[in-house]
Order: sequence, then structure tokens, then C-alpha cells
Amino acid sequence: MMLSAGVHTGTKNSDDSMVEYIWRRRNDGIHILNIGKTWEKLMLAARIIVSIENPADVIAISARPYGMRAVLKFAHYTGANSIAGRFTPGTFTNQITKQYREPRLLVVTDPRTDSQAVRESSYVNIPVIALCDSDSPLHFVDCAIPCNNKGKLSIGLMYWLLSREVLRLRGNISRDMDWDVPVDLFFHRDMEELKKADEEQQAKVEEAAIAAPAYEEAPVALTEDVIEDVPAADMPPAYTEEAAAPVEASGWAPAPEGDAEQW
Repeated sequence: MMLSAGVHTGTKNSDDSMVEYIWRRRNDGIHILNIGKTWEKLMLAARIIVSIENPADVIAISARPYGMRAVLKFAHYTGANSIAGRFTPGTFTNQITKQYREPRLLVVTDPRTDSQAVRESSYVNIPVIALCDSDSPLHFVDCAIPCNNKGKLSIGLMYWLLSREVLRLRGNISRDMDWDVPVDLFFHRDMEELKKADEEQQAKVEEAAIAAPAYEEAPVALTEDVIEDVPAADMPPAYTEEAAAPVEASGWAPAPEGDAEQW
């Protein structure tokens, strides 16, 4: 699963602090990350997150668009908080701001893109867990998870694996059974792609409706057997001259003229 999502694919550049996580370099210059160390650091990060008593004290941050949906889903399933989008400077240091927070742990998608949050965490002694690529700086990063942090499939899969391991360590789900949450929920979805998929599905439905043959129901002819089955109480009365004749009311007579003047 990690290989199919491209978790092991790095970049052409490499940072000195990430050399120990790089397995080798391809002929085209792309660095290949060590999947074994990625899994070990992922398990370590899950244990660090579980050690926080209150899950709301953990904040997951992603300024990269591909990681926004993954961060929101991670916060939803683990009970943590999330900051998707632009990070407001002073969130961890300026107590006057309305968005001031005091987390105990920080989970970052990219230490280069989220450098402001990582820098402020160093001012207030907040440990940082970061998804780091081959060229990511590790300044003020306490636990680095080597992986591809630029692909939407890789980011979504890493947050899905991290969420699943956290829930397993907490005892919410069993290791003997698969997690019922699909990994697709953590992947970034482009609005244009969703609209295009909806249009294609609608077109298929219309084509199927046109190609389907139209069946007309033949009229049901009433036979004597059908008429005999109808109960007599539901049958309409037969039309006869006696039934059509007006019924004279017995005991009724017009009022005399003298009585009308009294009124």
C-alpha cells in the first residue's frame, strides 16, 4: 500500500539531516526513502500521540492543500484539533489573539511550508512530529517521519495509518479486524474532478435510460370470470326506469299562504 501510494519517492534534492533516511538514488536523480524507517517512525509517532492524556491537546497543521482534508479527518477520528490552511502568526505565542492555543503536541505535514508553526512551537517548548521529505529541514523537529509529503496519495495514506495506529493503541479498534474507514476519505479531492465525475455519471444514466426498451402495459379485458369474482356490494346498481323516476316524498305538503304572511 505504501509503495503504490508513492510514500518512498523523494525529491532530487536532499538535506544533510535526512541522509540517514535515504536508501539510494535512482538514475534520474530521485532519492528513494527507506520504507522500514518510515514504518518505525510512524509507530513511534503514534505512541507519542497516545501518551497525551487529552486528545484535544494535539494539533495537526497543514498549509499544503493536499494535506488539508487529511488533517481534518485525522482530527475527527482521533479527537485532536486541526488547523487547515494558513497559519496565523502568534497562535502559540500571542495571548491577546482570539485564536490563541496552548497545545502539548504538534503534528505538521511539511516543516518547510509550516515553518511558522514549527518556529513558534520552539518558543513555547511544544514537541513537533513532522512528515519530512528528502529535502525537508529538521530544525525544531523532534520526531521526523520520512515520507513523500508532496503527493496527495502519500499524505492521505500516512495520516490514515497514523490514525489507525493511534486508535489501536488506545483500544478503540482491534488489531484482528480491519478498520472500517476507507483510506479514500483522507485523500484530497479537487472540485473540478468531482464535477467532471458527476457529469460523466449523469451522462451514463441518461444513455442507459435512452437505450432501455420501453414496455407498454396491455389493457386488461374484463371477462365473465373477473366480473363474477367482484362482490355484489361493490357492484353499481343497474339502471332502470323505476330507478330513474323521481321519488315522491310522502307526508309533505306546501305551507298555506296565510301562514306565510304571519312570518
